[in-house]
Amino acid sequence: MTKSLIVSPKTASDIDQRVDRVLRGLGNPQPPLRMEDLRELLKLDLQFYTADNPGLLQEVVSRMKVGAKQVLKRPTLLIDAISKLSLKALYLPDRKRILLDKNIPQLKHRWNEAHEIGHSILPWHEDMMHGDTENTLSQHCQEHIEAEANFAAGRLLFLRDRFNDEALSLSPEIVTVRSLQKTYGNTMSTTLYRFVETVGAERPVVGVITGHPHILRRSVDHDPNNPCRHFIQSLAFSKMFGKVSEIDVFRKIVGYCGNQRGGMLGQEELLLPDDNGNLHRFAFETFFNRYDSLTLGVYIAPKDNSIFMPTW
Repeated sequence: MTKSLIVSPKTASDIDQRVDRVLRGLGNPQPPLRMEDLRELLKLDLQFYTADNPGLLQEVVSRMKVGAKQVLKRPTLLIDAISKLSLKALYLPDRKRILLDKNIPQLKHRWNEAHEIGHSILPWHEDMMHGDTENTLSQHCQEHIEAEANFAAGRLLFLRDRFNDEALSLSPEIVTVRSLQKTYGNTMSTTLYRFVETVGAERPVVGVITGHPHILRRSVDHDPNNPCRHFIQSLAFSKMFGKVSEIDVFRKIVGYCGNQRGGMLGQEELLLPDDNGNLHRFAFETFFNRYDSLTLGVYIAPKDNSIFMPTW
């Protein structure tokens, strides 16, 4: 399970300014953002490989030359890293080149590419990407670097304030997420992420991405101790409900979801305890797109002023 990290306000502002310059350089485009225009503006190269095809991967790496000069003196190191770490995408700052695993579904190429572009426009990431990150960066630091690249990718793909304005003008529900997904041409998962971040800046909002929650439709690799692929907390949610367990939220989701093969699985008003033990009402609803189950939980109001001692 990946629990979303919150980028600090100062860092978010710095990233946002850099994204703004990029979008202005593109003439403040209409959605969906054209990735080829973005690469052209930033002078980035894109190539594909397949991690499960050593021959093709070797061929891609061997072509990394400037004129007749081999760029990578020890290309096998890159091949080993891609294979052992199961990398789906990476950015090579020396060559301003993005590599994507072509076996990943086409729609996911968009997010993976944007994530690597996020790395490329943040200058403090470049030094960290030159070294052996396993030895030179702590796990905590790596997670924050990835969170910053994700934040930049979201602001790029959703055209910064344009998405904010639209999201905040609409009702906070799954049907809105689906509509915005079509407009901006991104996946439902990334749209849910960005929607939670946007509408949940001051109002507690949570998003959950899992497999199908119904016991009759769970995948064979379902792990009851780790049922959530992503647990997305808005800034306001993390401040008030930081002690809420994603496992227990999943159990509550299971309680109202049907076993439909796709579409809306159900909706319910649920109670969640804040960090002081006080109960609050949330409107939850879950949609299954036949790949992922996407849940949105939006704050309604306090239940009462009584103190609740959770038994979770």
